[in-house]
Amino acid sequence: MQITKLKLQNFRNHIDTEVEWVPHLNVITGPNGAGKTNLIDAIHFLCMSRSFVASSDRYVVNQDSKFFMVKGHFEGSIRSSFDVGCSYSSGEGKKIFVNESPLDRLSDLIGMVPVVVLAPEDKKLTSEGPSERRSFIDSFISQISPRYLRDLMDYRKVRKQRNKLLQEFRGSRQVLEAHLEPWNVQLIEHGSRIVAKRTEVLNQFQDYLAEEYELISGMEHRPSLEYQTFCEPSESPEEIRERYEKALKEKQEHEMEREVTIVGPHRDEIVFYLNDFELRKFGSQGQHRLFALALKLAQLFYFSNELDDLPIFLLDDVFGDLDRKRTEVLLNALEDHAGQTFITSANPVPFDDYVTFNGEKNRKYEVRDGNVELVK
Repeated sequence: MQITKLKLQNFRNHIDTEVEWVPHLNVITGPNGAGKTNLIDAIHFLCMSRSFVASSDRYVVNQDSKFFMVKGHFEGSIRSSFDVGCSYSSGEGKKIFVNESPLDRLSDLIGMVPVVVLAPEDKKLTSEGPSERRSFIDSFISQISPRYLRDLMDYRKVRKQRNKLLQEFRGSRQVLEAHLEPWNVQLIEHGSRIVAKRTEVLNQFQDYLAEEYELISGMEHRPSLEYQTFCEPSESPEEIRERYEKALKEKQEHEMEREVTIVGPHRDEIVFYLNDFELRKFGSQGQHRLFALALKLAQLFYFSNELDDLPIFLLDDVFGDLDRKRTEVLLNALEDHAGQTFITSANPVPFDDYVTFNGEKNRKYEVRDGNVELVK
């Protein structure tokens, strides 16, 4: 999948910007605050309906405006050519358009244009709590499985309603148990499929992670991951259902006391290891950076092998933490990868030592004060 054209209006410091992209490597340079990240964040918006930088859509609007608009033209093998647009205003909220037709659900956009993003914030993946890793795997799988995304959204709705019942019900325990039963059935149905799909994908992902960590680190450390959920993980939803029902019954009294759902995939953890040592507890800063980079490269190549369309890869200011040897390894890997890649960099990086910028396949851009110029 490729994006060939991008148009921004009032998107952060881009008041009215249009850019044409090439199909392979697009390197975007310029000083800090110039608007480099905004360009690839806009691409992410068109792929995932949200920013990977801002926590809310309202923080994306230029401070002198009340709305933003992003439009992109995409070309791929499944959909030969199509346009995606995203608009937001403080009064009307966010709307997504595909070929000028509005999408009924924002979730329908997910997976249409597969994307992988690597940014400095990804250090949280290995150093902070389980929610960061659940968010990573949920975003990962949602792009390759519409069924998983639907289960995830339905599970969250059911859990929210079940929690509300636990918090507000004032009758006897027997009556509460009867009211909980239909919610339990739905929770088990959606949650079992979530756990089974996470198990399946993470089992496959192990090999990709090991290969990419060895490539980028140049070390013989053996990376691995452990999926921890409320029961023994399985790729079979039927097996999970039985274990889920049993776990809910065992914890039901505790849930009534705490007035919250405590059993389910919303509490899952993914533990990362290097040579059997838990990375989050014992890893150095350098190991955390390399592991996060390997995770995203593994995701890139997993998507490339599993999907009919190649993903778009967005790298935001990641070369500043890499020495020359690892810069060479990463750029050579990206040069060999057939998909479209976007790289932002504020610091001087010897891109020309590894990449031929011919203007057709690879291209370099410079951004200053929201203005984009092609570097010839």
